This record gives sequence, structure tokens and C-alpha cells, in this order.
Amino acid sequence: MGKNSDSSDCEDNSNHRKRKLVKKGEEVTEWEYNGLLAKVNKYSNKYRKRAEVAKLKKQKKKLKKTERNKRKEEAEALGEDAPPKNIPKTLETLRVPEPSRIDADDEDAVQAITEDEFGSYFSKAYVPKVIITSCQNPNLNTRLFLKEFSRIVPNSTVFHRRQSRVKTIIAKAIEQEYTDVVVINEHNKKPSSMLISHLPEGPTTFFKISNVKLTKNIKRDWKEITNHRPEVLLTNFQTHLGCSVSRMLASLFHYEPQFKGRRVVTFHNQRDYIFVRHHRYEFKGNGKKAALRELGPRFTLKVRSMQKGTFASKSGEYIFISTDKRHDLEKSRRRFLL
Repeated sequence: MGKNSDSSDCEDNSNHRKRKLVKKGEEVTEWEYNGLLAKVNKYSNKYRKRAEVAKLKKQKKKLKKTERNKRKEEAEALGEDAPPKNIPKTLETLRVPEPSRIDADDEDAVQAITEDEFGSYFSKAYVPKVIITSCQNPNLNTRLFLKEFSRIVPNSTVFHRRQSRVKTIIAKAIEQEYTDVVVINEHNKKPSSMLISHLPEGPTTFFKISNVKLTKNIKRDWKEITNHRPEVLLTNFQTHLGCSVSRMLASLFHYEPQFKGRRVVTFHNQRDYIFVRHHRYEFKGNGKKAALRELGPRFTLKVRSMQKGTFASKSGEYIFISTDKRHDLEKSRRRFLL
């Protein structure tokens, strides 16, 4: 019995090696998919492994589509009695509640936000006047980004820093009645960070810059950007820190956009990353459809620190600071601070 059973097992194994894991037109369940994937990963031939994994992924995608269509048909058949749709399990849907999250119905919290340093801007007490500068001896990429960023911020002036210190620039800007100072720093000959200081009393926020795409990189012409004041959209800022950051970004732009230019600058927060986009929109089909055309530049911001007052790296009082990738405030990947 032992010899016969061993020989039959060997024959089964040899037959299993000869036949394909997934036949054409054959469907596999999710449980079978995981088992077959574990077997495929043991293959020594990387080309065969790659081909089998591609087939398995195609089968899994087909299985999900059939299940989705089946649920859709059942929901249409049941009508109002249909069960609620499944909520996908993502980092945002499983978000840990943030204690500083602001409720729109909480009048005290909303009032505390509106009475901050940017209250005079939102009451239209002054017109923003921004000075934009760079690090000392900037590279060409940084100078181009500086120039393109000044195109989307109205009433802004590009200042060639040379050897001036940031504190000296801020002091001169206060004397000349500028409302904000923006400093673009670089690393490895690319824009790497942005410092925004609101004048004359702060606050000052330091951002990390990533994924920079200039106008020429997205195959656009800078001549398409008109001089009209753009509209500003700020979305998904929900906490006290997030509202402070969004109000600071909004205060760089004029509070009365010129809708004739159809330009819009968007600051969209998602998982504490602020995606910055610059578009021009147009209406088609007698106003029934809208189309967007990205103008650039395109980049992503990440808040690293916020401090009270103007720039003071050593003696400043920090409201928020993030020094490491895995510091105390980022232990949970499902906790978002903005």
C-alpha cells in the first residue's frame, strides 16, 4: 500500500507540473487565487512566474467584475429593499478620529478659527502683497519654479536674494508693507521646501515640496496663463491645524477673483498631503458640460512645522513640528492631522 500510494502521489505531482495552473476560460475563487499564487512564487523560472502571475491577476480582476455586476443586479431587483453599498476599507474610511477636528455646528470652535491672524484678510481690510524669493545661488530649476509660482499668485514680486538673510528680508518686507514672504529652498538642484511667513506678526509655516512638474513638463505654454486673478479652492481641511494652514494659503491670493479669466488654483488635502493644481476651465454644450485644462505648475506640499510669529528657527515657539518620518504624531497611519 505504501509503495502504491507513493507512486500515485508522484504521478499526481508530475501531472500537476505538466498542466497549466489556470486554463483558458477557467475561473478561480479568491481562496484558490491565494493558494495558486503561493505555488507560482516558488517557480525558479522568472519568465514563467511572471506569465502565471499575470494570468492569475487577470482572473481575479474578472472575478471581481462578475461579483460587482451580480451585486448590482440584485440591488436593482430589490429596489428600495436593497442592502447598503459596501464601504471600501481604505486609510481614509478607517481614519482615527482627531481630537482637534472642527465641527461646523460648533460655533465656539468656528469663532476661534475666524479670530486668528488672518481675520483682517478675510474681512477685506487689506490687499495681499507677496514677495517671493529663493535660497542663495539657486539652480535653474528653482528659478523656473520661482517664476511659475509667481504667475499663479497675483500681486507678487520675485526678489533675487543673493546673500541676504531671511530675517533681513522679512524686516525689509514689513517696512515696505508686504503681507507675506515666500522662500523656496532647493536640494540636489531641485525645489525641496517652501517657507511662508505671514507679516507682520506671523505665523510661519514650513512645507516640504515634492513631485514638481513645471509648465513645460506637462506640455503647456506659459503664455496661456493670463493676468486675471484666479479663484482659490481649499478642500478637505478639517482640523484646527488644517484650517490654519488653509487660511494661510488663501491669504496669498486676492479675495476678489476675476471670473473672466476662468483660472482656478486648487489646494486639495488628502492624507496630510496638499496637492496643488492650476487649471483653466471652460463650458461646452451650452453650459451643460465643463472641461479643465491644466496650466501648471503642479506640486505637492507636506506641512513640517508651524510656529508663532515671523521666522525664528531657534527661538521660535512652535505650534506644530514634525522632524522625522515616524515621529510621535505619525505612529498610526490612519491618523491625519489636517
